Amino acid sequence: MRIAVAGLGLIGGSLLRALDAAGHEVVGFDADPATRDAARAAGFPVAESLAEAASGSELTALGVPMPVLPQLITELAGYDGLVTDVTSVKGPVRDLVRAHGVGRFVGGHPMAGKETSGFAASEKDLFDGCAWVLCLEPGETDLGDWLTLARLFTGMGARVVPATADEHDAAVSKISHVPHLFASVLAAQISDDPLAGALGAGSFRDGTRVAATRPELTAAMCGGNRRSVQRELHRLIGLLEEMSGALDADDPGTALVPHLRLGAQARQAWPATPGEPATIPAAVPALLELGRSGGWVTSVGDGEVVALRPESGR
Repeated sequence: MRIAVAGLGLIGGSLLRALDAAGHEVVGFDADPATRDAARAAGFPVAESLAEAASGSELTALGVPMPVLPQLITELAGYDGLVTDVTSVKGPVRDLVRAHGVGRFVGGHPMAGKETSGFAASEKDLFDGCAWVLCLEPGETDLGDWLTLARLFTGMGARVVPATADEHDAAVSKISHVPHLFASVLAAQISDDPLAGALGAGSFRDGTRVAATRPELTAAMCGGNRRSVQRELHRLIGLLEEMSGALDADDPGTALVPHLRLGAQARQAWPATPGEPATIPAAVPALLELGRSGGWVTSVGDGEVVALRPESGR
C-alpha cells in the first residue's frame, strides 16, 4: 500500500517507520525543512509538499497538531484517497472534515507516546501493543474504509478500539488530558522547593512524567477538548475537596480510606486481563459495542473481526 505521512514528529515519524517496517511504500512530508532533512538522512523518501506526498497514494495520514490541521485538510481538497489522522482529540477533527467535505475520512488516535518529541524521538515499535482508536460514526463512516485501517494497524501490532468521536473525547479527558494538567501542577511544586525535589522518588516520578511534554502540545490537546476536560476537572476537583474534608475528621486516616478504596481497586485491576478471542461481525453496532465494553480488534477477516474483551466485560 502506498501511504503518505504528513507531519514527522514523534507520532508521525514513528508511523512512517512502522509502516515502512511492515512493508508498505511510504513517503513523508513535514513543513519544517530540518525535519525533512532528518527523515531523508534516516533513509526515507520525503516530499517537498503535501500535494507531492499525497499524489498517487492510497492513504494519507495526518500527524500534525490540531492547530495545523485546517491548512492540511484544505490542501487535500479533491484528493480521492483515504485520509486518517492521529490527533488526540476527535470531535473537532470530525467537524473540520465535515466542513471541508473530505470524501473519505476515518479519524484515529494511537494511545502511544512519550515525553520527548520530534522525529529524533520516533521509533518503529512505538505502536506495538498500543490501543489505536478508530472512529466509527454510525451512518457516516464508510465501514470498508474503517476495516482497511483496522487491518493496517492491527498488522502493525496495535489493538484497534472502535468508538465514536464523542466517546473518544470523553474517555481521553479522563486518562490522558486531565492527567497531563495534574502532572504539570504536581511537577511545578519543586520549582521553588529544592528539598522537595531532592526527596522526590517513585510516586513523584510516575505522577509527573508527562509534565515534561512540550507545553504547546499539551495546551493544544486540552484546548481542543476543552468541554470534556472542564467537566472532568470539575468532577475531580470536587472529589479532592471531599478528601480535604476527610482530613478535618477526628481520625483523618480512617476517614480517608473510603475515598481511596475505589481508586486502589481500579488501579490494581488495570490493565484488565483479556478473555478468549472471539469472532464478531464486522458491523457498526457490534464494533461499537465491543469498544464500549473495553474490547478491541486484533485482526480483520472477510465480514468479521477477531476481538478480545476484558474478562470482567464478557
